[in-house]
Amino acid sequence: MSNQEETKNEDLPIIIEGKAYPDITKNPLDEISSTAYILGILLGFSVGILPLVGFKNFNLYLVALSVFHFTEFYITAKYNPGKCHSESFIINNGFSYIAAHSVAILECIIELIVFPNWKSFSYSMVHRIIVVVGAICVIMGQATRTIAMYTAGQSFSHVIKTEKNADHKLVTGGIYGFSRHPSYFGFFWWALGTQMLVLNPISFILFAIVLWRFFSARIKFEEQYLIKFFGIKYVNFKKHVPVRIPFMD
Repeated sequence: MSNQEETKNEDLPIIIEGKAYPDITKNPLDEISSTAYILGILLGFSVGILPLVGFKNFNLYLVALSVFHFTEFYITAKYNPGKCHSESFIINNGFSYIAAHSVAILECIIELIVFPNWKSFSYSMVHRIIVVVGAICVIMGQATRTIAMYTAGQSFSHVIKTEKNADHKLVTGGIYGFSRHPSYFGFFWWALGTQMLVLNPISFILFAIVLWRFFSARIKFEEQYLIKFFGIKYVNFKKHVPVRIPFMD
């Protein structure tokens, strides 16, 4: 057997009782466990001090972040173990993503100090409506993305596939009948919902622009390969099922 063949075989997932599992020797288990531990601490701390803080929305924002990133890994590990690795938490999701949430946290802190009344839930009826709509978007977006990952199963990947794998199937049923990219739909509205939840007008606008541009470009790139993989089936699917992100088809 050649070195090239050995390398290819090493990259393949381990099959046990018909299920694919990643090679744990190639997965940094210490990094995975420490990441899950940190997310758990952040979640517990945010919930624990909730009765003690005035602006509870920020704690709920941290809860949403913790749940989102843990769920990304858990659902991948549960229903798509062959593609599960330390990056499945998608915390290190590019500079723009980290910068966006850093700006959001900074804006929230500055406005709490300079304009404390602006962050008050009881400031006006409009504020209440924004917070409630934001909470709905967070829950709906999280649920949609999680269900999309579960429905797609082994066909879901955090990385765009440029070559068709044996386990890559065109999923059109369930939530994919509502949106042809429900994981992106869920991510988009979840992220905007977090900024409505903490009443961040500047970050809301920045998130909307950055995310719309990102998903628009990503979908165009991805669909070139989906059409290549599935041909007329995907073309017809695209015609009948929208993305459901505003001004994106």
